Amino acid sequence: MEEEELLLPAQNPEMGNKGGGSMGGTPAAIILLALFSAIGGFLFGYDTGVVSGAMILIRDEFELSTLWHELIVSSTIGAAWLAALVAGPATDRFGRRPVILVASVIFTVGAVVMGAAPEKVTLLIGRIIVGLGIGMASMSVPVYLSESSPANLRGRITVTNNVFITGGQLIAALICGAFSKVSHGWRYMLGLAAVPSVVQLMGFAVMPESPRWLILKGRVEEARQVLQKIRPADADIDAEVEAIKQAVSGDVDEGGIRKVFQSGPVRRALFVGCLLQLFQQISGINTVMYYSASIISMAGVRDQSQAIWLAAAVSSMNFFGTFIGLWLVERVGRRSLTLGSLLGSTASLLVLALSFQMAYIYSPDVLFPSTGDECHTSNCGVCTSRSGCGFCFIGEVGNIMNSSCVEADHAAFDEMSVSGICANKTLLEEDFAIFAYDWCPYQYAWISVLGIALYLAFFSPGNLCILTRDYKIVQA
Repeated sequence: MEEEELLLPAQNPEMGNKGGGSMGGTPAAIILLALFSAIGGFLFGYDTGVVSGAMILIRDEFELSTLWHELIVSSTIGAAWLAALVAGPATDRFGRRPVILVASVIFTVGAVVMGAAPEKVTLLIGRIIVGLGIGMASMSVPVYLSESSPANLRGRITVTNNVFITGGQLIAALICGAFSKVSHGWRYMLGLAAVPSVVQLMGFAVMPESPRWLILKGRVEEARQVLQKIRPADADIDAEVEAIKQAVSGDVDEGGIRKVFQSGPVRRALFVGCLLQLFQQISGINTVMYYSASIISMAGVRDQSQAIWLAAAVSSMNFFGTFIGLWLVERVGRRSLTLGSLLGSTASLLVLALSFQMAYIYSPDVLFPSTGDECHTSNCGVCTSRSGCGFCFIGEVGNIMNSSCVEADHAAFDEMSVSGICANKTLLEEDFAIFAYDWCPYQYAWISVLGIALYLAFFSPGNLCILTRDYKIVQA
């Protein structure tokens, strides 16, 4: 992979206007192939982004405990992991295209189940079904993209999948904001995920199979016909077929994965690539993306719709940061960009941690006697951290007139009854009482929002850089 691979077509002097039916030298067929394939990345990004906003509303409607909240969020990732393990052998046996088609069907079914879920168990089942679709697509789509793309576009088209992931996260965040004040809005948030999966299903119904897989199965003439459709008219199809046959022959005859571990340089390259992906995942990105709206709410943003819209705003940093990475990766180098991304992400997480420590230090005091021994605390931070307790107060942030730590089930404190219940337990001015069971009134909530925004802005260029670095390692 040459360094200019990630440049736009107009910037690459070697990308002339070649072949018929092409756009800037690139056949329209390969552009459609890349777009329909990258919808798999969009689905993964959409699920990551939509659950953040939807869970704030679902948590209240289904009266979810912390355990159920965690199960519903994490079940998708667990199911995706299992499906990815199965999808690898499945793509080798049945082909890349059939697995992507099955993944689209599964994701569509899961989205419908989630949107129509009458209770939490059905919602959990829907999340698991969606996870199976995500896992299969996450394994098969990048393979299909890399095997079907021409060599001079392979890096750029592979990166398209990552752009679609962050784009899906942004679109999901905007949809969450749009439906945040709609009755049962979370159903629309989750159910609309079926739309792109249906588009991918329809698109792949007419997409060709990977030419490499066809040659691997001895269907050389079919592979040649596919290449003729997705390559410029003047491309040397015979030479590419021979190159693929040699590569496939090496996979079959020379030990496959065993050869990777027998070669010292290749083994080290694989180790580095795996470590880069590991550090990318354990750096906190999943927590921030899946719980961004919850984090903002816990930081002191009382209004749920406002918290969801703020989560959408910070999610946009992840999307636009990807394009910053595309612009910088060939200018400052992958190593420098990766190191800068890591340093920036670390500093941003420290800002986020500091904001929550400040929220705890400057947490409002409990001014009235608390109800029950379990809820006998001195401030809001301690009160809301205890199960079965909530902070009941009158006033606004920075000017709380009286407050108490109330022993009660948060599900009972809806918009209609919160004032009366709080007043009956501890307060006098019932028309103005507010009950907070998982957040505290805090005037520095903006620091938490800033920390998340900076984290995503620094993370996304490094994420893209890691992706392209792994690709170069593999090509080497």
